[in-house]
Amino acid sequence: MPVAETMKNKLTEALAPVALEVIDDSHRHAGHAGANPKGESHFNVRVVSAAFEGKSRVERQRMVYGVLAEEMAGPVHALQLSTQTPDEVV
Repeated sequence: MPVAETMKNKLTEALAPVALEVIDDSHRHAGHAGANPKGESHFNVRVVSAAFEGKSRVERQRMVYGVLAEEMAGPVHALQLSTQTPDEVV
């Protein structure tokens, strides 16, 4: 299963997001440290979830990294995160 799909499944199960985007940005990091020539090493992730209510930006990011710990220890080198509650979405 592609890494992006695995990440979507895990985030959906753990955070019940109302919006979720997982975009493979690996092509933008070709030649950089940690970049995999086959892709799926750098991602832009946007999660909108009520699970983030009352949490700081750092706490939200830790939640996402906790859910994706296995991927971060393996094929994923970097995540760019946007974490919002439904009330914060403009």
